[in-house]
Amino acid sequence: MISGIHHATFLSSDLPRSRAFYEGVLGLQLALNRPQMSFDGVWYDIALNQQIHLMLLPDPAAGVHRPAHGGRDRHVALAVNDLSQLRARLDAASVAYTQSQSGRNALFCRDPDGNALEFIETA
Repeated sequence: MISGIHHATFLSSDLPRSRAFYEGVLGLQLALNRPQMSFDGVWYDIALNQQIHLMLLPDPAAGVHRPAHGGRDRHVALAVNDLSQLRARLDAASVAYTQSQSGRNALFCRDPDGNALEFIETA
């Protein structure tokens, strides 16, 4: 039976640019357990036994029009303790975001490659 989500993977066309977003803006820390693979990438620990993986690979959906609001696109939802703190970090980095349209205390943004991320305040 499914017991949780182990990791979510996003494609990156420019790993240094992606790392600047995930590490600099979101404040994630590199996981040290990524094995050598046939492509470059990084892993981030986000919670106990949960990770985000970035893979430096061509995006097969490049050029496809994505909805402006990430909630109407494929996305991963990440729990945060303080949405106002995240909002301030996004504002400081000039990262556009939209509020959840469901009424939840949540927002959506896109990473540098257009991958949609949802952040839901859980505390």
